[in-house]
Amino acid sequence: MRTIRLLQGLVLICILMIPVLIIVFLKTFGTNHYEIPVLFQDGVENPFQECEFNESGQHYIPDFRFTTQDNGLRGREEMEGKLTIVDFFFTSCPSICPVMSTEMERVNDAFRNEPDVQIYSISIDPEYDTPEVLKDYADRHNAIQGKWFFLTGDKEEIYNLARCGFILPTIDGHGEPDDFVHSDKFVLVDELGRIRGYYSGTNRDEVDRLILETKILLHGK
Repeated sequence: MRTIRLLQGLVLICILMIPVLIIVFLKTFGTNHYEIPVLFQDGVENPFQECEFNESGQHYIPDFRFTTQDNGLRGREEMEGKLTIVDFFFTSCPSICPVMSTEMERVNDAFRNEPDVQIYSISIDPEYDTPEVLKDYADRHNAIQGKWFFLTGDKEEIYNLARCGFILPTIDGHGEPDDFVHSDKFVLVDELGRIRGYYSGTNRDEVDRLILETKILLHGK
């Protein structure tokens, strides 16, 4: 009887030690195995001289300021200290934008309780995408107020920001939805304004990776 109680006690101790052992293992062997690169540390290649980049050194998102769906102002300044996920789209897009916005809804929901994560969806058709149009679009995609910002502004500034700030191809459709060309990429920008990753906004697995890597950066801040 005494032996049985002793064995039962040992089993109980082993069960109670399992969580402790897991934590020790993760702290000892589970760190620094998932490296998220900092992109453009040595500058950005500029063979056609379309943009004004620093000749060398880390590329940072430049200053900008646009109007939100609520007629507020938001831009580079409000990215400081936060992780920001950015995409370029337009509300009348007949092809990839609906899929991208549906996938961004998942990102929006995944970080609904994280104040240090925000989303910028920037319109490349600002003449049509007024704050009122963007507000309706935001509501249809369940955008959390203060979390997911839809931005519009000066067209030339937006296109320059896409190409030279976020390093994404963007072509003006001059009012014809089928003629606009833009990237399907979601861009992850860290609290210092450095690009940390590009993810296809039309690919669920890629968006899952974006959510994972955002969480890793968030908890590593």
